[in-house]
Amino acid sequence: MSAILTCRGLLPTLPAMSLRLLRVLLIAVCVLALPFRAPAPLIYRPGEGWTYEPVGGEGRWQQARAKDQLEVAQVAFDKQAYSLALKSARRVVRVWPLSDYAPRAQYLVARCYEATGREEKAFKAYQALLEKQPKIANFEEILQRQYEIANQYLGGKWFKWGVVPIFPSMERTAKMYADIVKTGPYSAVAPQAQLRIGTAEERRKMLGFRSPDYPAAIAAYDKAADRYHDQPQVAAEAMFRAGLAWERQAETPDRDPSIAKQAITRLTDFITLYPNDPRVPEAQKLIASLKSEQARGTFDIARYYEKRHKWNGARIYYNEVQSVDPSSSYATEALRHLDQLRPRLQGTNN
Repeated sequence: MSAILTCRGLLPTLPAMSLRLLRVLLIAVCVLALPFRAPAPLIYRPGEGWTYEPVGGEGRWQQARAKDQLEVAQVAFDKQAYSLALKSARRVVRVWPLSDYAPRAQYLVARCYEATGREEKAFKAYQALLEKQPKIANFEEILQRQYEIANQYLGGKWFKWGVVPIFPSMERTAKMYADIVKTGPYSAVAPQAQLRIGTAEERRKMLGFRSPDYPAAIAAYDKAADRYHDQPQVAAEAMFRAGLAWERQAETPDRDPSIAKQAITRLTDFITLYPNDPRVPEAQKLIASLKSEQARGTFDIARYYEKRHKWNGARIYYNEVQSVDPSSSYATEALRHLDQLRPRLQGTNN
């Protein structure tokens, strides 16, 4: 009060603008000196973020023991109060990371993320749990949950930047499946996860256009066929998909003949190893088509040499047409050209 009276004594000697500023400062000091509570407080805690807590309830969810804190989290989760469950479970992990209750708390963190549509965060939370607790009792269940999350992204679900959906990413999806296989290479979901790495690589896009990474896909399929060779259904699927990937790569604009040859080899191996597989007729048709394409490409090379009077070069490639696909129309045409070349081949080194 004495300070206020002193200020009042000074008031007449100050300019009007200074008087108004001084009154505002005095009011602010008085307000700040009075204790009060916000009607709807937002509380920030390191590692937990901002949370809303009702008046009078701030901090009541916090417990002094890990066991009690986990119980708060579990009860909240069962009631679908995911915000409370999440911050309670995270507190267990943060405050008591080495306790026996931390693994269950980390599991609840992941479940809360999953339940609230934050699947990528859920996947990472599950992964962190499995890396720290590889012998956890529900190991297979957690891998299954990760596999189902990855399947959503393989189906086109968009990844997020914060809360904003940005784009689908087959590269990040393939990484998810790779994490599953790395964590549990012989788990129940690992064989299918390994196959789906290949699927994701074939579905890659660049600037909105399809840009498959066939070598990466083939490597994924080959790994599945090799690692799970004792599971015929998986191995057959992997080998067939590898053959298809080689065949699709052979259809790209460069049309490298060696790629077509790899496709034929892989599909032939598939037929040899799994003769009773229902996809054998499809594989046989693909091989016939690839051989026909190989014959056409080889025939075109022979014609190129022939038009430039490189008779020996033409002869070599016309003969190769016979070995590539002797039953094709290109083989018949190659024989006709070989007959025409014989007089020119006599007495020449070209």
